Amino acid sequence: MPEPPAAPALGAVKAAAVLPVARVLLETPVPHLDRPFDYLVPAELDDAARPGVRVRVPFGGRRLNGYLLERVDEPEPGVRPVPLAAVVSPEVVLDPDVLALARDVAERYAGTVADVLRAALPPRVAKVEKEEREAREPFAPGLPEPGPWLLEDGGAAFLDALAAGESPRVVTSCPPDGGAGWATRLALAAQATLASGRGALLLVPDARDLERLCEVLDELLGAHNYARLSADDGPTPRYRAFLRAARGDVALVVGTRNAAFAPVRNLGLVSMWDDHDSSYLEPRAPYHHAREVLLLRAAQAGCAALFASAARSAEAQRLVLTGWARELSVPRSRLRDVAPWVRAAADDFAAQRDPLLHAARVPRIAWEAAKCALESAPVLVQVARTGFLPALRCERCREAARCPKCGGPLALARSGGDPVCRWCGTYCRDFTCPHCHGKRLRAGTVGADRTAEELGRAFPGVAIIRATGADGVRSVGPTPALVISTPGAEPVAEGGYGAVLILDADAQLAPEGLRVGEDALHRWFAAASLAKGREAGGVVVLTGHASPQGQALVRWDPAGAAQRELGERSQAALPPAVRSAVLVGPAAAADRFASDIAAAAEGLRLVGPTPGEEPEEHRWILFFDHAHGPRVTSLLRRRKALGSLRKDPVVHVRVDDPRAL
Repeated sequence: MPEPPAAPALGAVKAAAVLPVARVLLETPVPHLDRPFDYLVPAELDDAARPGVRVRVPFGGRRLNGYLLERVDEPEPGVRPVPLAAVVSPEVVLDPDVLALARDVAERYAGTVADVLRAALPPRVAKVEKEEREAREPFAPGLPEPGPWLLEDGGAAFLDALAAGESPRVVTSCPPDGGAGWATRLALAAQATLASGRGALLLVPDARDLERLCEVLDELLGAHNYARLSADDGPTPRYRAFLRAARGDVALVVGTRNAAFAPVRNLGLVSMWDDHDSSYLEPRAPYHHAREVLLLRAAQAGCAALFASAARSAEAQRLVLTGWARELSVPRSRLRDVAPWVRAAADDFAAQRDPLLHAARVPRIAWEAAKCALESAPVLVQVARTGFLPALRCERCREAARCPKCGGPLALARSGGDPVCRWCGTYCRDFTCPHCHGKRLRAGTVGADRTAEELGRAFPGVAIIRATGADGVRSVGPTPALVISTPGAEPVAEGGYGAVLILDADAQLAPEGLRVGEDALHRWFAAASLAKGREAGGVVVLTGHASPQGQALVRWDPAGAAQRELGERSQAALPPAVRSAVLVGPAAAADRFASDIAAAAEGLRLVGPTPGEEPEEHRWILFFDHAHGPRVTSLLRRRKALGSLRKDPVVHVRVDDPRAL
């Protein structure tokens, strides 16, 4: 037998005999260090130093954490590698497919791979790695019954395609069904995918929706046959669930935003509920959106995709128009039966019956609908704000009441209380308007607490339930009650609500911003979908003045509203018809950064500079079409790395951030 080659050594360190060089990605956000570095694998770490494990390495006089990407025979030319300091854990946590996905996300959002992996991989909990793995029987679910998918044209065929191992990509606006049908739809799609021998990944925006989905999955598939990934569960359960997926113990993962990176083997389906929800947007660099992560992942794995919601985002509608996905819709003849009767308080007939329509916060048509529904079912009342009177105005001149100390808005916390500043907490017992010198205050905005007080007096003997998020109310029974809720916190009613009153519609449309109308319409559809169908007497009343969003709700046409929104943005060359990047930083540095990108990129529209939030700060907006997107984001990444290498002042880059416009 020939002698094996001598192991290379560095000083007194004996290196591994085979593949002695490890390529390591450092856990550092510094842009110019966003590349692998070569390290020597000591012989004593040979077995543990596998691709995908966490390691600790010396760098720049310190020891940094990192991930071992691969092992090779030779280092890069001119590099003399130093030894790895330690293998933090022999557990393989970085899957090659997840690494490739992280690189794609970093490229799309002009970020670093390390920043993406910070979101993708949960923090290590050492004690979880020492737990004994449970022995489980192989899980082979049967073919699902179509159930609620029968409502959509092509819904049953979609499940059949998943079960047959195909990869259809669809967008659907789920018909209203009292609030539980969407979870059943996602669970059935996952079951069909598992039946084909492939894995599935289901995303929801928050803990409330995750609980609803898990309840359905527990009944349909069993609680032990999927992993649940959510930061709200705490570090230990989250890491335990992550290891179950990474080790291949489960083929189905459900979770919130960062579960989009879950290491699901043989991925066959990615699915998302309500892709418009702002919870899907990562608040840390590189500020990626989970929807785009799933789109990249679907392209990478060649798997099926399902985007479902009560309404329809402009981004999802664009997937349909470009042919990337096809639409599943409910025929209008069926929709008229399952959807509630939506009445706009501002229509001509209601105005003739109620001359004081626009002066009343709860118009006559809403009172009548609530009174009728409360005979047999609960009624949901959606209000825009929490609190009692969260905003006050001068009674004489109607100017907003401000704190004389800090200029913050004054509010009233309870009936008979003193005005208090929402910023500094100062009580303002002797208010004087600086504009007209008036002494009296009036309500500027009415909150959930004041609404509950008013409705309690109007409907004596009816139970009042507050559901504003902090109250933790997730479901209510079928008995008559008034449920006062803020947007996003609406509990599900057993059997559906008899009526849904959407108050403060004008207030929800009042703020400025590109997505205000779309945001409001999503809140309205989310609340209205909790009502009973028209056949069961379900009614939705929308207050406020007439608006395109209100008309879309009355027609129950989320796809049409999304099409109109996308068309208007296409004419104005605004996202998502085009892509965008926002640059914010010290004036000179931001101006230089924008100038460099404009000189190097084609098809770029530059807007700015405008003042930033901080003094001496500039803000630039770059618009570019989708075809030039990869080129522009590549230039942004390289320019960030160059600035980091030169130690220039930091310029923050946010690509395709819906909150920035």
